Amino acid sequence: MATPATTRTVRPLDTLRFTPPGNDATGHGTSAPPQITSVVAEHLRLLGARADGAPRGRPSDGRITLHGGGFEPAGARVAWADPASGIVDEATVQAATGIMAVHGRRDGSPRGLGTDYAATATAVLTVQGLLAGLIGQARGLAPAQVATSADRAGLLTVAQYIAAAGADEEEAAETAAGGPPFTSAEGILFELETLDPGAWAAFWRALEAPAEAIRAGWRPFQFRYATACAPFPQVLHTVTRSCPLERIRQAAARADAEVCVLRTLAERAAEDDGAAPWSFRPIGPGPGETSPGAGDGTRRMAAYTDRTVRDALLGTRHALLTAPNAPRVARDARPRATARATGPARPGALPLAGLTVLEAGRRIQAPLAAHLLGLLGAEVIRIEPPGGDPLRGMPPTCSGTSARWLALNRGKQAVEIDIKSEADRRRLRGMAAGADVFLHNWAPGKAAQLGLDHADLAAVNPSLVYAYTGGWGGRLPDAPMGTDFMVQARTGVGEAVRPAGEPPAPSLMTLLDVLGGLHGTEAVLAGLLLALRTGHGVRVDSSLLGAADTLTGPALRRAARGQDPRPPAGYRYPLATADGWIAPSDACAAAAAAYDLRELPTAAALSQLRDHGLAATAVTTDLSALHHDARFAGSISRDAHGAPAVPDPWSFR
Repeated sequence: MATPATTRTVRPLDTLRFTPPGNDATGHGTSAPPQITSVVAEHLRLLGARADGAPRGRPSDGRITLHGGGFEPAGARVAWADPASGIVDEATVQAATGIMAVHGRRDGSPRGLGTDYAATATAVLTVQGLLAGLIGQARGLAPAQVATSADRAGLLTVAQYIAAAGADEEEAAETAAGGPPFTSAEGILFELETLDPGAWAAFWRALEAPAEAIRAGWRPFQFRYATACAPFPQVLHTVTRSCPLERIRQAAARADAEVCVLRTLAERAAEDDGAAPWSFRPIGPGPGETSPGAGDGTRRMAAYTDRTVRDALLGTRHALLTAPNAPRVARDARPRATARATGPARPGALPLAGLTVLEAGRRIQAPLAAHLLGLLGAEVIRIEPPGGDPLRGMPPTCSGTSARWLALNRGKQAVEIDIKSEADRRRLRGMAAGADVFLHNWAPGKAAQLGLDHADLAAVNPSLVYAYTGGWGGRLPDAPMGTDFMVQARTGVGEAVRPAGEPPAPSLMTLLDVLGGLHGTEAVLAGLLLALRTGHGVRVDSSLLGAADTLTGPALRRAARGQDPRPPAGYRYPLATADGWIAPSDACAAAAAAYDLRELPTAAALSQLRDHGLAATAVTTDLSALHHDARFAGSISRDAHGAPAVPDPWSFR
């Protein structure tokens, strides 16, 4: 078993070093995408690792190596995709995986995101793989080499939409062009947010909108997270254009809704505090101190080993979600004693095998973070309210279970806990006593009110990794509700994803919920590693704000230098063919635009461009057909419920 260094460790990767991909003789990497490796390097630095110089003249194989700190070298190899697929850069990844199709639903045709979204997701997944490999080493596994690719990362980011497209029934709301943001009488763009139909109605009544439009608008607005579009009545846009912003704000305040004016990237750059996208707060001895047994990576575990006590604390109503047509609460099953993070892992096992994650997650961010921990081998137990998660039944369904919900929660176990009940809260604290990770995304302050904050759970399990995935990370005191679209509006993402010459508009694809979930997994893995290296627990925090700053980092740096931060006009517009769309690579876009392909079938249009040395790929518009797509041969499968399932984003060897 590895014996990682622990003295004075205050960040997970302190005392480690990393070697970035090599360069060719011209100083440019030949196969390691810099859009990916630059984010990987930045996150490794923020986690405490120091960079070695990349040897000049060594051809790049796309590999980043992490070493030192008592660990054997671990490597990560990154690429866009299999070269034979024709997917060669960010634009072609977005086109092939369905990102362009989903993002373009509001506009009525495929559109590329102006940010390097797939590359950013790939980078975060790569760091996850490196951290998981180190955790595996500390638990007795052989040093791992991890491979990631942007095409698999892209599929993961739209996994919910792919699952819904392959479901047994139609979407709960119409998928047609339309959606926010709204515009005030002064021409100011703003987002509106509420999760309450009563607040929605009260807001629009205050602005004297027609009653029928108010009724017709709620459902598409409510489901825009799921459908990536919101075709509500156009008259609602007309209403806001007749009202000054102050009246709109007053109406929102009275209705208990929220309004957020779209900020620019320059405004976000001016206030950026430069903070990392996650934070780590050790629970136990301070820096430079060690817990008993910290020298060999051991962690204290709570003394809940008596089977009778554990059964009483944990309960026995676990629902296995992977069985076909499984009921919400399955037959009784006695919980096994949880293996701790330092317990030896079975040779050949996944890095987190034997660890237990308790997840009290809602919607996307925390459930996705826990889902990825499960893919890395952890046993994930969802904490659901009495009656189960209501989103299980959200259309469209596969075998009676929401396809979208399965994309985030398949393979997890579940136990129903009424957090309003003191008895059930005691039960949850008992469960935390035997867990390795507790992860939630409750509203800010709710955990403390319930007596379930990190200090409360540390009292029963000092070695716990307590993880919170929130909206703002406590970094913006004037922040609105911490939902995906409000964070996009407040941080300039709405400007970053649209090219110059167009009004800014946050994407209705859940960009930050997904990327925030990836950051949450990254933070938990880093917290587990920090706990292994110090011998005591840690609180980790991640946020949608951190995800937004990672995504817009290059644009924010341009804005800070006084440069235009937005992509140029027409950026990542796919080209129409007689029967579909094609997307040229970013490097070939200008040359490809000179060809009129509208009379050619897609295959012929691609052939013509490739004959002229131009890289391009077909744009996926039917997500239900992806499992037949030769570019992803054998990648997309179906789970026990029949729902489409995307491949794991990493491979270890």
